[in-house]
Amino acid sequence: MAITTTTHLNFRGDARAALEFYRSVFGGHLTVVAYGDFGMPEDLPGADKVVFGQVTADSGFRIMAYDVPDQAPAAPEAAATTREHGMTLTGERFFVSVRGETAEEVGALWDRLADGAEIIEKYGPSAWAPGFGMLTDRFGVTWILDVAVAYAG
Repeated sequence: MAITTTTHLNFRGDARAALEFYRSVFGGHLTVVAYGDFGMPEDLPGADKVVFGQVTADSGFRIMAYDVPDQAPAAPEAAATTREHGMTLTGERFFVSVRGETAEEVGALWDRLADGAEIIEKYGPSAWAPGFGMLTDRFGVTWILDVAVAYAG
């Protein structure tokens, strides 16, 4: 049996902008379906928000997102993520990890994803990989980008 996992992000009104940005970073095909496309009357608030969205790229990158309905309770605000003395300190429940084969290809993704982001750890060589960086993008999603390393085991 083969399975795949895809990160599904929940937004409050900016899923379309986030998906368009991720497509500009990672390339691929963008699919966006609004609540109105599924039958919500166009004149209702939120009909233009995203009920289903995804970016799929030939590289294997996949991400999904939607806009949480306005009446849904807001999630508690997570504490900022920081790096101190080689440790990641965070109140977040997850990060999105992107791993590539070379420092150059991952560095190019980093440069695009870092536009408007808060840098937690600048991209560069680390003790465990030829390239590693961590940031929180302009939409509040924290990403780890690194270069795959074969471990003996």
